[in-house]
Amino acid sequence: MVLRITTWNVNGIRNPFSYEPWRKNRTFQAMFDTLEADIVVMQETKIQRKDLRDDMVLVPGWDVYFSLPKYKKGYSGVAIYTRSSKCCPIKAEEGITGVLCPPNSSTKFRDLPTDQQIGGYPTPGQLSSDIDEAQLDSEGRCVVLEFPAFVLIGVYSPATRDETRTEFRQAFIDAMDARVRNLVAMGKEVFLCGDLNIIRNEMDTAGLPERLKKEAMTLDGFFSTPSRRFLNQMVFGGRVIGEPDEGREKPVLWDLCREFHPRRPGMYTCWETRKNARPGNFGSRIDYVLCSSGIKDWFIDANIQEGLLGSDHCPVYATIGDTVSKDGSRVPITEIMNPEGMFKDGQRQREWSQKDCLPTSAKLIQEFDRRQSIKDMFFKKRTPSTTPKAATPAAEGQDAFDPANISFVTSTAAVPVPETASFAPSPKQSLSQSTTTEPALSQTSPLPKRRAEQSASSIRPPKKAKMALTKQSSSKAGPGPSQSTLIGFFKPKTSTATLDPAPINEGTHSPAMTADTTRLNEPSPTKESKAKPPFQPDDIEEWDEDTLEQHKTSATTHKAGHTAKEDENKGKPVFDPIQNKESWSKLLGKRVVPKCEHGDDCQSLVTKKPGINCGRSFYMCARPLGPSGDKETGTEFRCKTFIWSSDWNGRP
Repeated sequence: MVLRITTWNVNGIRNPFSYEPWRKNRTFQAMFDTLEADIVVMQETKIQRKDLRDDMVLVPGWDVYFSLPKYKKGYSGVAIYTRSSKCCPIKAEEGITGVLCPPNSSTKFRDLPTDQQIGGYPTPGQLSSDIDEAQLDSEGRCVVLEFPAFVLIGVYSPATRDETRTEFRQAFIDAMDARVRNLVAMGKEVFLCGDLNIIRNEMDTAGLPERLKKEAMTLDGFFSTPSRRFLNQMVFGGRVIGEPDEGREKPVLWDLCREFHPRRPGMYTCWETRKNARPGNFGSRIDYVLCSSGIKDWFIDANIQEGLLGSDHCPVYATIGDTVSKDGSRVPITEIMNPEGMFKDGQRQREWSQKDCLPTSAKLIQEFDRRQSIKDMFFKKRTPSTTPKAATPAAEGQDAFDPANISFVTSTAAVPVPETASFAPSPKQSLSQSTTTEPALSQTSPLPKRRAEQSASSIRPPKKAKMALTKQSSSKAGPGPSQSTLIGFFKPKTSTATLDPAPINEGTHSPAMTADTTRLNEPSPTKESKAKPPFQPDDIEEWDEDTLEQHKTSATTHKAGHTAKEDENKGKPVFDPIQNKESWSKLLGKRVVPKCEHGDDCQSLVTKKPGINCGRSFYMCARPLGPSGDKETGTEFRCKTFIWSSDWNGRP
């Protein structure tokens, strides 16, 4: 089985779930299965330590290692997920310089014993900047894993946003270059992947001539920038202007995507979202999968997955064959990607367990240690119970089970007994009656096992029954049905429940209880509401002449007033409600959007560039930019339509 390594700048670890195909099944396990990856290196997770959740860490069948920013919130961050059935690292570190410490330890990675460290840490002479090493690793930009086959370095290199970050970016690049070269010098194979934020050559970006013309820069000057010079000196076949820098004379890594697609145009991995440049493929290639010479022949494919949405970047992958050449012989890749003894001749010898987690694994964080995913708790099949069945009364030599005893105990707990009644049973009698029925209970049901093991002197009436007894006696209501399910909580309670004396053992209850039961079964006296008799003509009383005359006078006055009101309203205009609605719709209706040269509706935007027009809204073509990176005429891409909103009257 092959092994695929995928790197992806996700622009927020949950950001892909807002797009297809990840929106349907919003789990990381489903995402990794869609990517068909065995190692997933994520950049720009944009979370902090407190933002970790179960679904991020407790992914079934996967282990994960994080490097999170220490101070900045919602910034950078790198995560590496490894499929436990295919690969398992033997060492793991956070940071590129080795100055950070493992969890629950005060010893730096670079100060650990030789057999516990990965090695290749930059020396002070290799770092020319004055930036502190701890500051370089404080933004969560690198995770390093070592497998028996090679060392995997997942990085998120700083971008050039403004001049204030130039020194920090150069210091991080120097540290990355020193770490890779030192590991190769130690004889270890290296696989470097991630978002380097560097355009390697002219094939890796769109619209380069226009950009050089706008910035008044030559092509040689473009390749001579420090970051681009670093990458071309590290990679075989890179274009280096002038003599190589000291200590960087020989390249050490191969650009796998260009090895499999050397002349492929438009092989971009990042597009500007604000310009909607992805549909027109106006972007740049700044995400890489690089490997050292010793493992270059292991890879059978490397490519980009530009069709997978979810970020302003697309995934980039490299695939290793199922068997590789090592020390002159062919060995299964799983055998050299796992600790010794886990695989042999391609067959698994033992399963991955929690003991194989390294100290930096997120699964060993305090709130996630020895836990499982919440989904697994609900979907996990129940194991059959191994509790032996209770012995039958005949086998134990005890009396047969009498259901009347249980009915008696239940009824005595539910029947309300007045506290002032002189014939009520004493607590000793109640206790003795409950005690005599306990053995019968323990024979048939395993639930009261703990109570059966107790001595008769330690048994006490349950508090819940006592509370129910007091409450029912005060409300003068009979016992209601027990709540067996949650739905029963929402069902309306019955006003009066009658007690069925049938299950009560006639030879055990007292006359006082019989009297109480009889009183409860009798219907309580309530006020009878008399029904209103139907209407009868004979029930109408005869009115006298004075009363009839008053009714006639009031009717005449009401009619005269109504006629006067109608005459008064004759002079007022009558409004048509339909016409009134149409007039308001014209006044408050949606403004008509202008059309572009393609006949499509324009999009409304707001000027954000500082100046006299900042804040003004305008209309322009909604189509994406074409490969030229500029507005075009007579093509399917963005046309030159531009209208200020203040100049548009809203009429087509």
